[in-house]
Amino acid sequence: MYSRAIVRSFLARPSAYNKLAANSSTAAVFQAEPKAPVQGVMQVREDKIVGRDIVGYGLNGEPQYFDSITFPFPSVRFMKNTPEIVALRVKEKGDWKKLSIEEKKTLYRASFCQTLVEVDAPTGEWKAIFGWVMVWISVAVFSFVGVRKFLTSTADDPTLSLEYRQAQLKRMIDLRVDPIDGLSSNWDYEKNTWKS
Repeated sequence: MYSRAIVRSFLARPSAYNKLAANSSTAAVFQAEPKAPVQGVMQVREDKIVGRDIVGYGLNGEPQYFDSITFPFPSVRFMKNTPEIVALRVKEKGDWKKLSIEEKKTLYRASFCQTLVEVDAPTGEWKAIFGWVMVWISVAVFSFVGVRKFLTSTADDPTLSLEYRQAQLKRMIDLRVDPIDGLSSNWDYEKNTWKS
């Protein structure tokens, strides 16, 4: 890890700083034309930012817009600058009492897509999630029932017959399985019957 002094001395050189700024992801914001794409994703993101004001650091230092209750101040304005919005921005530098309600709303909507109340409003997404959970639970239940009913045959299994189960019980009693508090503890070995 480099020390802060080394980084500061590196950035103090104008050529190094210009080279670093030219390769940064926000360089397209300050250029008249976007640079040729190195990667498709980066170019798409930079093209979306061109023409929008960068107004802060943002969540992680990247110029991006998203609405969030936990981080209500995005680093980029929502809408691109149009002549009407630029004129309103000049007008807002003066007295705000001279701005109409509609102009204030237009300025707000130019900076933010939704109000915090709209962001926090229920969307009804839980209904779709609940519906899909019920669909997959029903698929699992019907699959289980179908496999038990059609793919497993209990008629051919000799271990489920009454004679086999009675012989198994007699064998367990003869072997004295669980003599303290289990099956054999309920059997009277002297009388050869169950204890009452």
